[in-house]
Amino acid sequence: MKKAVALFLVAVVVLSFAGCRKASDEDRVRRVVTGIQAAGEKKDIRAFMSFISKDYHDPRGFNHEAIRALVFGYFLRFPKISVYIGHCAITVEADAAKAIVHSVLTSGEKTGKLSDIVPQSLDAWDFDITLKKEGSDWKVTSAAWKEAEFLMPDET
Repeated sequence: MKKAVALFLVAVVVLSFAGCRKASDEDRVRRVVTGIQAAGEKKDIRAFMSFISKDYHDPRGFNHEAIRALVFGYFLRFPKISVYIGHCAITVEADAAKAIVHSVLTSGEKTGKLSDIVPQSLDAWDFDITLKKEGSDWKVTSAAWKEAEFLMPDET
């Protein structure tokens, strides 16, 4: 009986270590994307900016402080923000990564009424996010965004 219990405990320990794996860089980049999503929904500018590199520069001319001001402005403008990620494709090469994110952003009021579940604003956006490894953390160094084409009116 003691041998069976000992064998069982050894099997549990071995299987528990087999189930544990070190998070891949792709997993870490995905956590940055979902961390930004959560910080945006909580309207937590400090948490949001913790994912943004001090070296941030994007094609629209925003740097670290300008992107902070832009995001903070959205936080002030919209009482309630929800972010839904429909698709997130991540590629990692050495210390650089890219995340292509298709998302829907909604906003509304926080009145505590049932009508709060109907968004006042709904937009679909495509984000092209560039990240680099800074120490052991992945940080966003640039982002481009545009309104998702599948919701844009056909101009034919």
